[in-house]
Amino acid sequence: MSSKKSIIGIGNALMDIVVKLTDEELLTKNNLPKGSMTLVDAETSNNINTQSVKYEQILAPGGSVANTIHGLAYLGAEAGFIGKTGTDELGKKYEQELEKIGVKPQMFHSKTSTGVALALVTPDSERTFATYLGAAVELSPDEITIDLFRGYDIAYIEGYLVQNHDLVRKAAEMARKAGLTIALDLASYNVVEENLDFLKEIATDYIDIIFANEEEAKAFTGFEPEEASKALSEYCDIVVVKTGKTGSIIKNSNEIIKVETIGTRCIDTTGAGDLYAAGFLYGFSCNYSLETCGKIASLVAGNVITVYGARMNDEQWADINSKVKNLI
Repeated sequence: MSSKKSIIGIGNALMDIVVKLTDEELLTKNNLPKGSMTLVDAETSNNINTQSVKYEQILAPGGSVANTIHGLAYLGAEAGFIGKTGTDELGKKYEQELEKIGVKPQMFHSKTSTGVALALVTPDSERTFATYLGAAVELSPDEITIDLFRGYDIAYIEGYLVQNHDLVRKAAEMARKAGLTIALDLASYNVVEENLDFLKEIATDYIDIIFANEEEAKAFTGFEPEEASKALSEYCDIVVVKTGKTGSIIKNSNEIIKVETIGTRCIDTTGAGDLYAAGFLYGFSCNYSLETCGKIASLVAGNVITVYGARMNDEQWADINSKVKNLI
C-alpha cells in the first residue's frame, strides 16, 4: 500500500559499521559511556575501528534518519533524504544504496571523507556509538532551501544534527514555509542534556511530533515516561516515548495510548528507535489512528532487534508488510 503523504528526512549521512563485541573492554578502554553516542575525530574513529577488526562486523549505509527513511521505503512510503557525504567510495555507495530502494537522495558533497558510525554491540544487546561525522557535519544552513522540501508532506529531522543549531533552525524554517508537518527525534540523552535550551526553543516554535526514548524524555523533562509524555506534549501535538521492553507511550492533546512490544528475542537494539519511527511515520502518512501507528511501529522495531544492525532482508520486510495489512 502506498502512503498518502510523502516524507523527507534530513540527517547525518554515515556509513554504519556494526561491531559484535564479546565483552565491554573496548568501551572502557576508549572511555565510551555504555548506551551513549560519543562524537569522535577521524583518528579516534580509525583507532577504534582497528581495535574492532577482530570482531564480526556488518557494513551498511546509515545515520539515524537515513535508517528511518530506509524503513519507510520498504513499507511503501514515498521518501527522500537530505545529507552530505564525501566524494569517496563510501559516499558513492551511500547514494547508490538509497536509490536502489527507491529513496530520492538530495545529497551535497565534500572533499572531507564520508562519516562513519561505529555501533558497538555488547553481549546484552546494548549498543554504544562512536561517531565520526566527517562530511556529514559540513552540511550548512546556506545549502538548505525551501525547494528541498517542496513536494513532500512530512519532514523528519535528526536530533544528532543539533551540534549545528543554525542548520536545524533553517531546516525547520524551510519545512514550515513549505507547509510540512515536522517531526523531531531526540537522538541521545547526552545530546538532549547538552542542547536542552535549544531543543525546547525549536520544539516550541516548529515541532509537531517528538520521538524520545525514556532516557531522552527524562533528560528533557526530568520525569519518568508517562509524566514525561505529558510534559513534552506542552511543546507539540504528538509525543512518542519509547520505553524499551515495555513498549511505548503515545500522547496527544486528549489521550494517552500505551502500545506493547511484539515480544521478539532481542539480539541487537541498533536501529530499533529509527525503525520504530519508520513504522509510526508510515502509519501517520496513511492517516491511521495513533494506536495503529504505534502498533505498526512496534511491529517494525520488534523485527529489527532480531538482526544485527539496522537493516532487514527482503523476506523480513515482506512478512512485516503482510502483518501491517492485518493491523489495518
